[in-house]
Amino acid sequence: MPGKYQKLMEKDVLVIGGSSGIGYCVAEASLESGASVIISSSSANRVTKAVKRLQSSYPDGKVAGYVCDLSKPTVESDIENFIKQAGQVWFFAPLLVAKVGSRYLSAGPQASITLTTGVTADKPYEGWIVVTSFAAGLHGMARGLAVDLAPVRVNVVSPGAVKTELWGGMEEEERAAVFKAVEEKVLTKHVAGPEEVAESYLWLMKDSNVTGTVEFGLANVFGVTNTILSSNPNSLSATFPSLSIKPG
Repeated sequence: MPGKYQKLMEKDVLVIGGSSGIGYCVAEASLESGASVIISSSSANRVTKAVKRLQSSYPDGKVAGYVCDLSKPTVESDIENFIKQAGQVWFFAPLLVAKVGSRYLSAGPQASITLTTGVTADKPYEGWIVVTSFAAGLHGMARGLAVDLAPVRVNVVSPGAVKTELWGGMEEEERAAVFKAVEEKVLTKHVAGPEEVAESYLWLMKDSNVTGTVEFGLANVFGVTNTILSSNPNSLSATFPSLSIKPG
C-alpha cells in the first residue's frame, strides 16, 4: 500500500507533449513517484525516442507512448482512436473534454486539472494580442472550472522562461544572451530547467487542498500553454495545448 506521501504511486499519468521539455520531465518525475506513464506527441519518431529514454532511465517503470496530433481538423476522431489505444488511461483534448470529460474524471479532490500559461497574461508584449488573450483567458477558465467541476481541482502554472528544446531554433550565442538577460531581471538570477519546473505540476497533482490558483515562476518572461490532468488509477494525468471543459 502506498505511503501517505506517495500520492502518485499506482496512479496512471498521461502526458500529451511528453516527448520533450517540461512534459518529458513531468513524465520522468511521475515515474519516479511510482505512477504508470503514457506519453504522446504528434511525431512517432519523437515518441519512440522518448519512450526508449524513459525505459532506459527507469527500467522498472511502466511507460508507453502513442502518436496523437491535436493540430489536425480530425482531432476529435483522432483522440477517440488514441483513447482506445491507450486503454485504461483516459485523455481529454479540448473538444472531447467539453463533451465527455466530466463523465470520466474521478469525482473527488484527488482528481485535478493543471493548465499552463505565460507571463504575457499579466505583462503583455507588443504584437502578442492573440497569445495574450488566450493566456489571460486560461486564468479565468481555471477559476471557473474550479467552481464548475468541484470537487475536482483546477489550477494554473505560469512557469516563465525554461531551458527546453523550445529555444532550439536560436544560435547558441543568441540563446545564451536571452538567458543572461532574463537572469539579470528576475529575483532568482536563474533560468530553470524543465526538471525543476516539473515539481510545480507534481505538487498540484498531489495537494488535494489546492484549487483555483495560479502558480507563478519567478523567471516568468515567456508564455506557452499546456494542460495536466491527474486522477485516480484508471483515470488520467495529461498535458496538451489547450482545454475547454463543461460538465454534463
